[in-house]
Amino acid sequence: MVKSASLARLRAVAAVALLASASAAWAQKPPPAVQPEAPGENGGILGVEPKGPPRPTPRLPDGKPDLTGFWKPLRDPSKPGGNIGKDLPGFKLPLTPAGEAALQHNLTQTRDPEALCILGGIPRHDASGLPFEILHTPQRLGVLYLYTTYRLIPIDGRKHEEDPEPGFFGNPVGWWEGDVLVVDSIGFKDKQIWIDENANPQSDAMHVVERWSRPDADHLHLDLTVDDSKFYTRPFTFARTWVLGKPREGLREFACNENNVDKEHLGFGPGPIRPDGNRGYLTDKLPDNPPPPEFYETKK
Repeated sequence: MVKSASLARLRAVAAVALLASASAAWAQKPPPAVQPEAPGENGGILGVEPKGPPRPTPRLPDGKPDLTGFWKPLRDPSKPGGNIGKDLPGFKLPLTPAGEAALQHNLTQTRDPEALCILGGIPRHDASGLPFEILHTPQRLGVLYLYTTYRLIPIDGRKHEEDPEPGFFGNPVGWWEGDVLVVDSIGFKDKQIWIDENANPQSDAMHVVERWSRPDADHLHLDLTVDDSKFYTRPFTFARTWVLGKPREGLREFACNENNVDKEHLGFGPGPIRPDGNRGYLTDKLPDNPPPPEFYETKK
């Protein structure tokens, strides 16, 4: 009995020592590698031109370019952002008298529809400074926007509906011309919608043709033509390029209406538009360090 008890104690001591040794060894191990960040968290809104030689364009099984990706805008300091007239002289669209009247109405009597959580539609989303995501199948193109809305474009050979219900994105149909996806849209709304962030108008007669291409793996390009004979004296064009986001980047849930709690404080129109075509006030250089909270307190 004595020998058995001693043996049991020795085994217990040995087990404790073994556990202590294992714990010490575990404590000395390096921490596990940091997991990749969740989609949409690690790269901000703007894209960056990739370095190195161009990578080949990915393709679907039918051989067409695969437009799938999380696409981020590039900033061109020489052009105004969000302005559909960025490529025109003076950033001025060729308005008809009716178009000029509609623009003045938007400037003085309407609030920014997107600020009221109303869909921006196209071509406004094409001019937007925000990223978007494309999911591409041989039959349909799904475009997902940051406002937790989406656009579905059939590319299966169908024609326009005979009498489409007016929509923010219109009634689109798509087809391929070589490696270029052509998206033709009619049937647009003409109320509670701006053609861009500068409150330029659009009518129910608007016809939009987008030509999308992916020249390499990291770039998505758009050539856009807007034809709206009610509000513009001639068709005009707009072009831009996006870059592919980083791996694991993508859209996250965004609920506009959660922050839209006091629309009455919003003024009419887009606010001031600077000579460079951008929205915003002209200001001097901001200080390197912000002033203390007392700076903003009301003086009595």
